[in-house]
Amino acid sequence: MGLTAQAIRAGLDHIAARSPAMARAIERVGYPEPRIRSTGYATLLRTIVGQQVSVAAAASVWNKLEALLGEDIPPHDLLAADFDSLRACGLSRQKQGYARSLCELVVSGELDLDALPADDEEAIAELVRIKGIGRWSAEIYLLFAEGRPDIWPAGDLAVQVGLGKLLGLAERPSEKETRALAEDWRPHRGAAAIFTWHCYNNPAL
Repeated sequence: MGLTAQAIRAGLDHIAARSPAMARAIERVGYPEPRIRSTGYATLLRTIVGQQVSVAAAASVWNKLEALLGEDIPPHDLLAADFDSLRACGLSRQKQGYARSLCELVVSGELDLDALPADDEEAIAELVRIKGIGRWSAEIYLLFAEGRPDIWPAGDLAVQVGLGKLLGLAERPSEKETRALAEDWRPHRGAAAIFTWHCYNNPAL
């Protein structure tokens, strides 16, 4: 599961003790709510289904897939489904390729989602073997599903904007700058990331 409210608060308090800007931002907007997803195959499949479509459209596709293949869409059953059946559920050719890549890695045992490497970079490297899962998607999975405390998705636009707001920067920092600005926040950058999303559209900042 993802970082708990208690873990987020503890991480942010640790950062705030060394960062007056973070302390001021927390005072203004308060602590963020946890963002928690389930670990495992279904969450990654949902990520693929949800790429570049609205939340409502993704939910519609998922519901059709479950109606066709059963709850949580077992990987064996998705692999056995034909192209037209999946297309009728709303999965494009490209997304079918991504979904099959995930299913093949899981079914073959090449990807064990219950035993990803403890090292964050090694875990990301395992996840990006799945077609359609890039670094950002892997980081989001490790943060929201596994609750890894030091994940910092520096390439995320909202993280960059939120960080710029809470630090009072004149311009949105680049990915490289976003990574550098959070170096002193190790090993609590996961809590900081969740807080930057909390700051992103917050009128109090």
